[in-house]
Amino acid sequence: MNLQQRLEILSQLGEYISSQSPEWQVACQRAEQQNNWFTQAFIKNAATTIAENFLQLTKLRNWVDSYHLDDNVLPKTVGIVMAGNIPMVGFHDLLTVFVSGHKQLCKLSSKDEVLLKHLVQKMTEWNPDTANHIQFSSMLKDCDAYIATGSDNSARYFEYYFGRYPSIIRKNRTSVALLTGNETEEQLSLLADDVMLYFGLGCRNVTKLYVPRNYDFVPLLNALRKYKWMFDHHKYRSNYDYQLAIYLMNNVYYMTNDCIVLVENEQLFSPIGTLHYSYYNSPEEVTANLLNNEQVQAVTGTQAIPFGYAQEPALTDYADGVDVMAFLQAI
Repeated sequence: MNLQQRLEILSQLGEYISSQSPEWQVACQRAEQQNNWFTQAFIKNAATTIAENFLQLTKLRNWVDSYHLDDNVLPKTVGIVMAGNIPMVGFHDLLTVFVSGHKQLCKLSSKDEVLLKHLVQKMTEWNPDTANHIQFSSMLKDCDAYIATGSDNSARYFEYYFGRYPSIIRKNRTSVALLTGNETEEQLSLLADDVMLYFGLGCRNVTKLYVPRNYDFVPLLNALRKYKWMFDHHKYRSNYDYQLAIYLMNNVYYMTNDCIVLVENEQLFSPIGTLHYSYYNSPEEVTANLLNNEQVQAVTGTQAIPFGYAQEPALTDYADGVDVMAFLQAI
C-alpha cells in the first residue's frame, strides 16, 4: 500500500465508524460485555472523536504534508504495547505507525481487544495488504522499535526490556483545570465533560482543580450532576461508596452532589468517584508549577485548552507531548 492508499482506507474507516452500521454496533456491544467500563455512550464518544478528529481525509493530508512523508520508507517493525483504560485509547499510535509506512506488531490490553481488532479486520477486508502493515500478538519480539504505554510501575519493565531499542515509554499522566471563579454555566458544563467522560479513567480526564480563595463550588457541583446517571453504574458506584466511606471514617471534609466527591488534596491523581482541588493565590503561580510537570497531560481553562476539549485531541496532540511521527521518521 502506498501513502495515498493508506490515507484513503483510513478515511473509509472514518466513514464506517460514523455510519453506525449494525456490524459496528455489534462490535461495540461485545466490547461492553468484555469490559463494563466501556459503556455504549462512552464508546460512541471515543469513536466519534476518532472519526472526526483523526480520520478526515483533509486533516490527514495536512498532517502528512507537515512531515513531508512519501513512499520512500524502508519499513521497520514497531512493537506497540497499548493501554486499555478508555475505548480505543491506542488508536492514535496504530494510526501513526500505519501512515508512516512502517509495520506494526500490537499487543492489546485485555480490557480493549474487541474494537481495534474489528476495525483492522474491516480495513483488511477492504484491502488485504493491511495485514502486511498491522498485526496483533501477545508477545513482542524482534521489533526494531517500541512504543509502550502503561503505569509508572510497568514503565520500569518496559525500560528494562525495550530500553536498548529506539523507544517511547509512557507513564501515568493526568489532566488538571485552572478556574478563575468567573466561569459561565456553559463552561462549567463543558468542564464536567472533561472530568466525567469515561468515568475519569483517561489521562486527558481532569482529576484536579485549581481554584481561587473563597471559590463557590455550588455552580460546579450543579454542573457535574449532568453525569448523575453514572451513579447507576455498579462499578462506578462501588468506587464512589468506597472513597466516601474512607473520608467519613477519617473525618475528612468533603463536598458531594451524590455523583462525585470533591476533596481538598495536593495530589494530582484522584481516585474514581473523587475530584481533588487546591486553592491558589495567583493563576500565574499555578501555570509556572505545571509547566514542566511530567505528570500533567493537559491543562484546561480559559488560558489554556478550552473547557470541554480535553478529550478532543487532534492528530498533532501526541501523548506526553512526544512527536510519534518524528520518532518513526528517525528510526
